[in-house]
Amino acid sequence: VQLQASGGGSVQARGSLRLSCAASGRSYAMGWFRQAPGKEREFVAAITWSLSRTYYADSVKGRFTISRDNAKGAVYLQMNNLNVEDTALYYCAAGGTYKMTIPPRPDEFGSWGQGTQVTVSS
Repeated sequence: VQLQASGGGSVQARGSLRLSCAASGRSYAMGWFRQAPGKEREFVAAITWSLSRTYYADSVKGRFTISRDNAKGAVYLQMNNLNVEDTALYYCAAGGTYKMTIPPRPDEFGSWGQGTQVTVSS
């Protein structure tokens, strides 16, 4: 599965951004992860293609929404009420299985997009 992420940018705190990820194929799930400088890559949100089950990191629950468009083969991450701690390089990923851990680990996803930068200023 090839992935193309877009939609990052710079925004002030409490602002919003919408990330998009176009997938060339299908997998069990699609996820968003992020990595800030000097930190490990961390899970943000995931959604299964069938049944649209969604999963969120505690730090983004209530602020971020993951969704998918089967017809377009795309997954979106709507990010509201952003704060400085959300600043990171955001990656979309494809993979997972029905056995994936909750929250999913990065190594459970086999395909990765190129990353899109999100910068939130105070």
